[in-house]
Amino acid sequence: MNNHKIAVIAGDGIGPEVISEGVKVLQHIASLDENINFEFEHFPWGCEYYLKNGKMMPDDGIEILSKFDAIYLGAVGYPGVPDHISLWDLLLKIRHDFDQYVNLRPVKLLKGAPCPLKDVKEEDIDMIVIRENSEGEYAGAGDWLYKGQPNEVVLQTGVFSRKGTERIIRYAFELAKKEGKSLTSISKGNALNYSMVFWDKVFNEVAQEYPEVKTHHLLVDAASMFFVKDPKRFEVVVTSNLFGDILTDLGAAISGGMGLAAGANINPEGKFPSMFEPIHGSAPDIAGQEVSNPLASIWSVSQMLDHFGYTEWGKKVLDAIEAVMVEKQFLTPDMGGTAKTSEVGAAVIAKLK
Repeated sequence: MNNHKIAVIAGDGIGPEVISEGVKVLQHIASLDENINFEFEHFPWGCEYYLKNGKMMPDDGIEILSKFDAIYLGAVGYPGVPDHISLWDLLLKIRHDFDQYVNLRPVKLLKGAPCPLKDVKEEDIDMIVIRENSEGEYAGAGDWLYKGQPNEVVLQTGVFSRKGTERIIRYAFELAKKEGKSLTSISKGNALNYSMVFWDKVFNEVAQEYPEVKTHHLLVDAASMFFVKDPKRFEVVVTSNLFGDILTDLGAAISGGMGLAAGANINPEGKFPSMFEPIHGSAPDIAGQEVSNPLASIWSVSQMLDHFGYTEWGKKVLDAIEAVMVEKQFLTPDMGGTAKTSEVGAAVIAKLK
């Protein structure tokens, strides 16, 4: 039997509600497959922990997490805790310390999912966005000079190393080659005359090693337009940290909304645990009401299963999500239904039987 130790950080707001449903899905799969077992340990880290202890996680939090095979993270953020504190002291710290340099965001229109675009079929929106996840504009480099004075100056420095840029682009080429899909690089080389010119240069260099992969280049503003006007042109997409952050939320909007937005933070070498999370935020205004949509957290479970090599189970979870949305019997209010969070989770599990 394969045993997987999962660190669960349910987080804030609706995080515990939706993560609970994902845990139930994993437990159910383990009950159906005698070769799989999941061992969960829950950690109460996040904004509530910060308000009590002055920190988002204990000082040895990274050391504690390093002993797990994966991290399952809920939404983080709550009134009273500055957003840059909740982000940098938990989510980004985990990403950076565990070198989770690949962020995988599926932008796929599942059957039954609402789509604001007219005349679009499911097969027209089916891409994977590979976002550089460790440096770029979120490297935390910069300075704040003459704070509070009339000549105040703030510098936010994007960091693009040869190692960081090449490895994410190479990862994207390998995926595109494996799946027989095209690869689109999204940058802004006409305006960002150092970082993005460098990005384009490295992309072109790596492309020489993959002649079988059809490639495209788009500026980020044009890509934003085509995400809406012609999403079927995108199959595998690779882009920088900031651009990927923005474009994947746009991708979520065209493929069912944030209630279906899942993400994986991957350390491909397996030296450190990878982390899986819904992307929709903590929504404290609806916390505790059992109206939050758990489908994004369950989709991230599908990504975790894929990461562990259980691709058949990963697909079965997505198929179950689709079946629930097509039937429309158990959907939360954000998708036009009246079901409770736990009822949606139970409906997905019923489909897995």
